[in-house]
Amino acid sequence: MTLPYKIPLNGKTAVVTGGGGVLCSQFCHALALCGASVAVLGYRPESITRVANQINSDPEVKEAGGSAFPVVANVLDREALEKAKEEIYSHTGGVDILINGAGGNNPKGTTSEEYLKPEDLDPESAAARGIKTFFDLDPEGIQTVFNLNFLGTLLPTQVFARDMAKREHPVIINISSMNAFRPLTKIPAYSGAKAAVTNLTQWLAVHFAPVGIRVNAIAPGFFITEQNRSLLLNEDGTLTERSKKILAHTPMNRFGEPHELVGTLLWLCDSRASGFVNGVVIPVDGGFSAYSGV
Repeated sequence: MTLPYKIPLNGKTAVVTGGGGVLCSQFCHALALCGASVAVLGYRPESITRVANQINSDPEVKEAGGSAFPVVANVLDREALEKAKEEIYSHTGGVDILINGAGGNNPKGTTSEEYLKPEDLDPESAAARGIKTFFDLDPEGIQTVFNLNFLGTLLPTQVFARDMAKREHPVIINISSMNAFRPLTKIPAYSGAKAAVTNLTQWLAVHFAPVGIRVNAIAPGFFITEQNRSLLLNEDGTLTERSKKILAHTPMNRFGEPHELVGTLLWLCDSRASGFVNGVVIPVDGGFSAYSGV
């Protein structure tokens, strides 16, 4: 992995939730390359262990003085997070940076069509055609999405932020989404949940300002991950119709590459560069949020 630039994180500890994922594993690697000790936190032991091993096998990480270690925890389980905190403290003694990257969607909170048509108002007709409308959304599925994205950001912040306030230049970075700016069709639960993450970011920035914790967020545009690959690409690797719409509204006319989030991440982590930046949500989206479609 090649960094756009390095920031001094030697002696710092970072916790990255959702650390086994495509985007957050890049965050883990980048922070370790800057000398940080990185807790790769997630609920799938095999994924986070693989990420930690890949990072520790990188000679540039070793040269920089960085390292990574896996920590198993579900971000919706307060007790598991408290145990994770104890494990992290046994490794490093404290936490300076928290990246709330865990999140995701659920099919039960997703409609099958982009628009509600008059004929879809008849439940029997819609069911006969295999159409799931807004009126058929499963409250449990919607709650799952909200919990994972909103509570999955709030709970780790509750667990780690109290002691972070005692550290020098502590930083929290949440992962929002383009859906918080421009809600996409079909996924109302995910769009609403990420809008809540954006609002929480701003609220926390204000609330924590007197104790010195800066809270900001990154809102990625469209990046191909394991969660969305089947929605964006056909089995033969060609673009789905949804992908074509996305790219038609992305002025740079391509998907982002995971490493293109790293520069923004490092800038927000560096108090020398962004010490007066607090409560912002930065789109990294190839211009998607700026384009009206005309």
